[in-house]
Amino acid sequence: MINYKKVQKKSPIESVDGKWYIQLVHGEQTELGDLAAHMASHNSPFSKGVINGVLTDMVACIKELLLDGKTVKLADLAIFSLGVRCTGAVTRDEATVDNIRGFVFNARGTGALTPMEVQREAHLKELREYSKE
Repeated sequence: MINYKKVQKKSPIESVDGKWYIQLVHGEQTELGDLAAHMASHNSPFSKGVINGVLTDMVACIKELLLDGKTVKLADLAIFSLGVRCTGAVTRDEATVDNIRGFVFNARGTGALTPMEVQREAHLKELREYSKE
């Protein structure tokens, strides 16, 4: 079940200001060790420690592959890639790596986690109480 709340946006953009939107509310954050324990509880022949070690190595390897200019696809999860934020240049010659303001990490859902699949399977529930923001 995915919780949501209704929020009214305040924005200098007239077409957005004052309108109501649905915002997902996330629960607790699951860390890598928690994920390993969860996986081990699904009748796995592998212990939490073994799974945690494999996942830790997977994260390091994904980083290594991304820094080598590759994309990494984990079926039914996501395609991971790196991107950059940069300022535009007027001419081709002025477009240099000095224009890069930072890197971004991209994850595009694939297979069972495409936006269409998630929309089909997601169950939403409005929170009864809203915290003051």
